[in-house]
Amino acid sequence: MARFLPHTLQMQITRMFQDGQSFFATTKVHDWLQERNEDPTQYDISFHQRPAPPNSDLVMVIDIELRRKDGKPVDEWLQSEVNRQG
Repeated sequence: MARFLPHTLQMQITRMFQDGQSFFATTKVHDWLQERNEDPTQYDISFHQRPAPPNSDLVMVIDIELRRKDGKPVDEWLQSEVNRQG
């Protein structure tokens, strides 16, 4: 059974970047993909910083971009879930 994580993946990744732990962000996304029965080796993962929404306790937010290595489009549901905001 998958662990229950009270925070979205995007929030966890954003906190990792803020805490200087961005080195582990790709591994975190790989684990997330495996929990959804996806093969993480089939994806290139990149991170994009943008300003946080107004009235947020964050200064920045990290968006996660998935690209398939075989050139096929990434499932829209998967891409939206990886960046779901609580």
